[in-house]
Amino acid sequence: MSVQDEAAVPRLAEAAIADDVGLLLAKLHAAGSAVNNKALAEFGLRERSYSVLRLACSGLEPTQRELAEFLSLDPSQIVALVDDLEARGLVAREQGRTDRRQKIVLATADGERVHREAYRAIAECEAKTLAALAPDEATALRMLLRKALWG
Repeated sequence: MSVQDEAAVPRLAEAAIADDVGLLLAKLHAAGSAVNNKALAEFGLRERSYSVLRLACSGLEPTQRELAEFLSLDPSQIVALVDDLEARGLVAREQGRTDRRQKIVLATADGERVHREAYRAIAECEAKTLAALAPDEATALRMLLRKALWG
């Protein structure tokens, strides 16, 4: 079931603003976030904490500063998210390998397990959110969004 299936096309979708990329991205994000957060609740996660956990599982050894920049969050928000995940035993802070003053965030074994389970749930949510798209269209959407963000 796609986002469109969950609610009939609203009458205001005929307005010119319905072609504004910002509005379309915001609405798709809001719809996807609602579905994602519902699925992530089973794991005691929300989108932001899941994003931190996913990056901690990436093998890229992100610093807290990198997490804040990449996720467009204030550093204090990252600290709170990492604190919560750390208290749950899902991530650990370690001294940076290249700069000992920085803290990197790494997943624990429990964090890796929870991430694997949560990722399956998120993949199902994404499939539902993008169900109106053909697989090649979903791939093209990802590519275009990455290109718009990072060139």
